[in-house]
Amino acid sequence: MSETVSPSANRVYGLARVCRVWQVARSTIYYQRSLPAERQARRPGPIGAAADAELIAEIRDVIETAPFFGEGYRKVWARLRLRGVRTAARRVRRLMREHDLSAPNRPPQRPANDHDGRITTDRVDETWGTDMAQAVLASGARVHVFATIDHCNSECIGVHAAFGANRWEALEPVRQGVGRHFGPASADVAAGLKLRHDHGSNYMAEDFQREIAFLGMEASPSFVRQPEGNGVAERFFRTLKEQLLWVRTFHTLEELQDALRAFRIWYNANWLIQRHGHRTPDQVRVDQHHEAMADSDLPVAA
Repeated sequence: MSETVSPSANRVYGLARVCRVWQVARSTIYYQRSLPAERQARRPGPIGAAADAELIAEIRDVIETAPFFGEGYRKVWARLRLRGVRTAARRVRRLMREHDLSAPNRPPQRPANDHDGRITTDRVDETWGTDMAQAVLASGARVHVFATIDHCNSECIGVHAAFGANRWEALEPVRQGVGRHFGPASADVAAGLKLRHDHGSNYMAEDFQREIAFLGMEASPSFVRQPEGNGVAERFFRTLKEQLLWVRTFHTLEELQDALRAFRIWYNANWLIQRHGHRTPDQVRVDQHHEAMADSDLPVAA
């Protein structure tokens, strides 16, 4: 800094002025300059039990002869003390870090997502998402609410409420959607349809997986600890809570079930989807049905 030229006066600042501004004694600067270069680069304080090179050799020997793999610097430091080599634990950590001897303590990175970041679809009945939320009755009883949502038009395909949360209750809204859009349940009736769900025990249960496979669906589990992978269903539950579960009081399970069935019809007929030009889920489904009929050169029903 003392050799730097002032942009205004076009003169060097000088050591005296710099030391006066920084409140550092010039004798300290002169003393540091008189030290050998290797001593200037060394950390201050006593060297310790051994030089760094000797201590690194001891550390390597401890790591190679240790009865366990992956021990951290604290145990290495403790084993050095058992050998009679006394030094600071911080010094052991620093040397192990500088020489890439630290124990790996970070979990391996998760593989990259094998989807392109878009979970919505262009056509209805290509991917459905299903999930579960909870509601509380006026008596304090906890109720589990299940729903299945289309990833194209955010249509509520099916909705169900029950006190239990097992695999059979989780299947109910899926069965409702299959019966409503594909016909009576039979083998491969919904072939080609993907079902997105999380890793909940009811969705990963063998009975649940066998049932959707029987219907012809392909399981599409969302990534662990990534609720955005099932974001279509998650977004519907936010709407369901804000428009129904958090604003009304239900005294019985039957009352809640009736309200959910009515809400499904009202939601599909009135909820506006921005990505579809502010059309409702029902309008999107009808329009796509008419487009499919027009492409197949078949007469379109009025």
